[in-house]
Amino acid sequence: MQFGSVPTVDVDALTSEHFLLDVRENDEWEAGHAEGALHIPMSEFVARYGEFTEAVPADGKVYVLCRVGGRSAQVTQYLVQQGIDAVNVAGGMQAWEAAGRPVSDGKGGAGAVI
Repeated sequence: MQFGSVPTVDVDALTSEHFLLDVRENDEWEAGHAEGALHIPMSEFVARYGEFTEAVPADGKVYVLCRVGGRSAQVTQYLVQQGIDAVNVAGGMQAWEAAGRPVSDGKGGAGAVI
């Protein structure tokens, strides 16, 4: 599936083995996120790119999330241009939550997507 010229995948295709990158802002992340995702806000992404490259798994595949898919599509496009095997997650965290996937507040409680 493509979102413009960006490779895109539905939430249903993701497993706990996939490397998730959440590019939402801090308040969105704190309200609720996918457990185990790497969080680097889109607004800080270029400055924190080294942190991202250190965390990327050996197979290099990255699944990028935001709230609905717009910001993550932009970051996915940037990563693809850098030679990273990146895929935008269609519908973002809203689709994640709607699919019944767990959303954590990072403090042991149930989170919410804002």
